[in-house]
Amino acid sequence: MDFYGLKTCDTCRKAEKALRSHGYDLNVIDVRSDGVPKAELERFVETFGEPVVNRRSTTWRGLSDAEQAGNPVELLANHPTLMKRPVIGHEGRLYLGWGKDVQDALLG
Repeated sequence: MDFYGLKTCDTCRKAEKALRSHGYDLNVIDVRSDGVPKAELERFVETFGEPVVNRRSTTWRGLSDAEQAGNPVELLANHPTLMKRPVIGHEGRLYLGWGKDVQDALLG
């Protein structure tokens, strides 16, 4: 299971702990320190659309209007902390965030 998140993100830590306690073997990718290949970012944007960009983050608020209007893949490549987290890849499927829907799908 691929797990894209941030080591400092409380939601990511909760999700990682819950998934590990349910027996999942995680390949954890820290989006800030490890980076995310452009092909993966394209796949995330293709799968989730605009919701993959966290427009409530302090990083987003610090961007200019021109930057905010830019291509989402380029935005995420240049500012990886803008990505809504975690993004979880499991058995060919992608999951965004750690809401009840994702928890139910992965934890039963």
